[in-house]
Amino acid sequence: MIKKTNVNFAPLVEYLKAVPYEIIHTSLYNAAELYEGYNPEQPELTRDYYDWRVYQHFMSMGKLPSSIDEATARTFHDHGIKIVLGKYVKSHNHLRFIGVMGGHALLRTDAMFRQIVFLSKSLTEHGFMMLSGGGPGAMEATHLGAWLAGRGDDEVEEALRILAPVPEFTDKGWLSTAFKVIHRYPQTKYESLSIPTWLYGHEPSTPFATHIAKLFDNSFREDALLTLAFGGIIYTPGSAGTMQEIFQNAVQNHYLSFGFSSPMIFLGEEFWTSEIPVYPLLQGLMAMGKYKNLSLTLTDDSEVVLRQLLDFQDKIKANPEAFKVK
Repeated sequence: MIKKTNVNFAPLVEYLKAVPYEIIHTSLYNAAELYEGYNPEQPELTRDYYDWRVYQHFMSMGKLPSSIDEATARTFHDHGIKIVLGKYVKSHNHLRFIGVMGGHALLRTDAMFRQIVFLSKSLTEHGFMMLSGGGPGAMEATHLGAWLAGRGDDEVEEALRILAPVPEFTDKGWLSTAFKVIHRYPQTKYESLSIPTWLYGHEPSTPFATHIAKLFDNSFREDALLTLAFGGIIYTPGSAGTMQEIFQNAVQNHYLSFGFSSPMIFLGEEFWTSEIPVYPLLQGLMAMGKYKNLSLTLTDDSEVVLRQLLDFQDKIKANPEAFKVK
């Protein structure tokens, strides 16, 4: 028999009221909410914005908090975000969610950054929903492309020129130049979804994502990123985090965890075959029968990526019963 004890919940309630974040969030975040209090015209004077305050509190309480009150507050917050994230996904065609994984250190001036921007723009214009971890580098390029969907190439090039003087997210002006692009090229037609985390709060969340499911729990965040990309995942050059995502995604596809396998597309032939030879490794493991059901593509060509993803959509249309999430 479980012994009941009299517990005074009043201190917990007061703690929940005092944390610098909303423990019950009824919608996904957007850039205006995360950067409430930030003035891109005077970035050096406005460090005290919502996202930064939450991150400072998160670090002060510990990545793994010893306080039950803080653990409870984070659980409430993340549970609410998970609920609204689920509602958001259900309101869209989840089979057209495309994930882009890659390094947070990718410079805005790198040729790969530009390629991701134009590829994401094209995919968005073809009716896909772009999804990433919501940070800088390849993630920022993904949402910048989605943000600029419907615009001409000259406008995209101008946006890249605005960002170029501040190539790295640790540079002063990284955030203010992003807002400069947003204000120069406003839009309300196209959406993209990011799932960042305060565990990596030192990496600012890209404001180009229109819907932001920011979480404390990085383990759920990683799983959600790979799970929700039912339409396929594009792997751009990255390091440890990207490697983790590749093999975690490969497991889901191998076991047909949700009833079917989605495309795994590796963008950057030299990188994925020589610098980090993950692609031949996966091919070898498939030949040995250690992995099954993987749909692998290796290319440098954005048109090949688009064609592969559209071909997958054609397969879905031809046999929709086979692609119902189980």
